[in-house]
Amino acid sequence: MKVKLYATAVLCFSLIIVSFSQAVTSVITRHNSSADFLKGETKQVVIDSTGLIRLAPQITQIDTGGLLKDAWSIHTMMADADGVVYLGTGPDANVLRYTNGRIDKVYPMDKGDGSGTSIRNEHVFAMANDLAGRLLIGISGKKGKLVRLAKGPEVVFEDERVHYIFAIALDEANNVYLATGPNGLVYRLNAFCQNPEVIYEARDKNILSLLVRDGMVYAGGGQRGLVYKIDPETKRATVLFDTEQNEVVSLLMDGEGNLFAAATSAAAAMLQLKASGASMRNAPGRPDNDDEGEEESTSNTVASLNTANGEDEPEKEPEAKPERKAPTPPAAKIAGHIYKINPDGFVTDIFAEIAVFYSLLEFDGKLWLGTGNKAQLYTVNPNTEEKSVFYEDKTSLQVTSLLAVNDTLYLGLSNPARLVQLDKGFTGEGVYESDLVDAGQPARWGKLQLEADIPDGCEILMASRSGNVKEPNDPTFSGWTEDVVVKQPADLNCPLGRFCQYRLTLKSSDSALSPTVREVAVASVIPNLAPKVNAIKIQRNRDKNKPTVYDIGFSVSDDNRDTLEFTLQFRKHGRTVWILLKEELDLPRFEWDSRAVEDGRYEVRVTASDRKSNTAATMLTGSRVSDPVVIDNTAPEIKESAVNVTGDSVQLRLSVEDAYTVVGKVQYTVDSNDQWMGTLPEDSVYDTRAENFTIHISDLKSGEHVIAVAVSDDLDNTMYQTFDVTIP
Repeated sequence: MKVKLYATAVLCFSLIIVSFSQAVTSVITRHNSSADFLKGETKQVVIDSTGLIRLAPQITQIDTGGLLKDAWSIHTMMADADGVVYLGTGPDANVLRYTNGRIDKVYPMDKGDGSGTSIRNEHVFAMANDLAGRLLIGISGKKGKLVRLAKGPEVVFEDERVHYIFAIALDEANNVYLATGPNGLVYRLNAFCQNPEVIYEARDKNILSLLVRDGMVYAGGGQRGLVYKIDPETKRATVLFDTEQNEVVSLLMDGEGNLFAAATSAAAAMLQLKASGASMRNAPGRPDNDDEGEEESTSNTVASLNTANGEDEPEKEPEAKPERKAPTPPAAKIAGHIYKINPDGFVTDIFAEIAVFYSLLEFDGKLWLGTGNKAQLYTVNPNTEEKSVFYEDKTSLQVTSLLAVNDTLYLGLSNPARLVQLDKGFTGEGVYESDLVDAGQPARWGKLQLEADIPDGCEILMASRSGNVKEPNDPTFSGWTEDVVVKQPADLNCPLGRFCQYRLTLKSSDSALSPTVREVAVASVIPNLAPKVNAIKIQRNRDKNKPTVYDIGFSVSDDNRDTLEFTLQFRKHGRTVWILLKEELDLPRFEWDSRAVEDGRYEVRVTASDRKSNTAATMLTGSRVSDPVVIDNTAPEIKESAVNVTGDSVQLRLSVEDAYTVVGKVQYTVDSNDQWMGTLPEDSVYDTRAENFTIHISDLKSGEHVIAVAVSDDLDNTMYQTFDVTIP
């Protein structure tokens, strides 16, 4: 049974009918996507890519009794057939064993005299069990070696070409494969760790990941980011995919033969981490798949809260950004990716994030990904595209290793090194603090509504606060209001302020259940504010059929989103009286035919009014005056002219002047010839309102001739004049 609780109105305001009352506009800001919610702060809650907020899983930090005090990182973890967990660390090259709540060190062994208790500047990146269940430990450092642990440690492999052992894998015959560096060598040893041979030598410096399946070896490169498929018998390799990242850090294969490769570009991702957080952007909609990605509640009774439909806050135009001086690197180089390579070799990019990737695990039908440098654990459902930040550690910087044992997930953390256990089931309480909601102006805050499911035994509490600076930690912010249980639209009882922040506390008395928040709607009310005319631009119309028309365009804004109308006025520059040009204009543009005014410099004033959305007592206006614009519909004048005839040549001297505009062009023709000839001013540059010209015309036949001159300004206002000359 589901009990539906529907929200009625977001805000109800009565207009006070007095002369000083102000009109108000209610705006609803909605948070309903991962991009919205990930801007906030989480504590014991998780946010998935569809924009759902739930309680985080149950988390236990395992007490390691000080055995990790010299370690920076838990590089790797593995479990034997009995479920005993082993941790490989660095730079102390310790191997720890965890079982039945107890932890001890198994390598290096304490000899009783204090020696052998610590190895400096060496790392354990890889471990495995051989055919007899003995622990194989890959030691990396100045010299790489494979150590087999039975009654005591035994070095079973070392090679002067190997400094690092990054991965160990066994095939069905228990042959042991090693991924090494810095020479990109892949080794095969027999089941007794004997007869080592190189089965592939890559051009990469390091081979970071390894997987053996059905007689084939899959390897991930650590320099060029290639995924290899190696035939160990022929020692030949093919490249399945060039990831365009630098490192393929982890490989796994599902039961259907799909190969998943976690690839990362650590240096590029680190450059982006300061400016970018988790995004988990989804394409609109979702794949058509039977797996819907969202588990239904097992509770018999779920209270569903629904937000009221209404007009939302308009999206703000993005701020102009300075032009980049260097090309933006391709998306593949600035983020980590998980690629799915199907058995036919086709590749799908199923996950991308600006983060450093460390470890990949398939568990509980999902892919689990450990990242840094925010120590975030992601889950990815390859079929539904659903992703979530399942866990984020607030103490360590990286999730460097993952291990699943039965229904328990272990996380190996680094900087500092810690071991965390995640069990199935939800934690009892979690908190989500939103990003600041910006009303743009000091506003009254109305009600908060939730789109949420709240099973029996669960509840959601809300508190809020407000301020006028874009920094929630500023001491001028108000204190948090008292938490109230959200069962219907809840009042945001915070003071008047431009910014509001809400806090949701999710609680559950049953570890199998969690409240789920899908959307948060926050209402704000801004008193009537005057509209703004932000800019005015006046320019001559480009249509040659409208030579005297000027286009007046302007941009306006109104914080109340009122319906605006505009009044246009003009005046000659230097005068004080405005003359009406157009009123009750409803569009921010107007064509002005300048033939109605004399030539000169003019200013245009645009006044915006919100009269249509307010009363006569509350309406407000805002205005702006344009920069002076020249109205010039008159051609230049020839102030002086002189004609001199010498033999069969004519010299025509002209002094041309325009009242407002630069002289733009002078042309001439003789005896109505269709070919007009251009000429330049005596200083060779058209750049002032007055120019002098000297035109030379030669080789004229004797008799009467007519010289026609066309004089234009820079606006193509043109006048014509003719000169009669006689050649002897």
